[in-house]
Amino acid sequence: MAQLDFGCSISQGYNFQKDVQTLVGHLVKLKIGDTEITADTDLTDPADNTKSVTVVGPISYIQWQGGYADAVHVNANLTTSNQKTIALLTHTTLTNTLVEFQYDIYAFDQVAKVYYKAFHTDSSDIKGIILKQGGALALNIGTDPEMEVPSPLNYALSISIMPQEEAQAIQVAVSNTDKFSKAWGVKVA
Repeated sequence: MAQLDFGCSISQGYNFQKDVQTLVGHLVKLKIGDTEITADTDLTDPADNTKSVTVVGPISYIQWQGGYADAVHVNANLTTSNQKTIALLTHTTLTNTLVEFQYDIYAFDQVAKVYYKAFHTDSSDIKGIILKQGGALALNIGTDPEMEVPSPLNYALSISIMPQEEAQAIQVAVSNTDKFSKAWGVKVA
């Protein structure tokens, strides 16, 4: 299977410049257990730079091996408020490790001269569970602000998510017009 690996620009995510053509990612939604992480950051919509979108935070990196049962690994930057929410959750009440999330990764089509969604969830929640590695959950939130973009204050989140036991779809595109779906998760009766 073809691995999907996107290193996105946090600087372009926060400070979108229409003449810069780098990958941009948005963590649109994140719910861990019963805790909804607030979409509290307004960023420019790369597909229509006259509009903004409200998201949980910009994505700096996302990776998926491409297999039905492979984890999606996400690194994103979150606000101080969301950093506190996740830190409190991880240190106190994190017993429910189910996850619902949405993301959009934008690439620039050199032929059509437009940004397009290259890797995304099609505005639909996809359901997973936090990956366990050696008994530890693959969920980390920074305690110190990131410095690549000093304002607004933002903190690095790292989370790896395995699919829940149901068939779901992740959307992929290699240009503005060449698009397809890939299965994520396997339905278990």
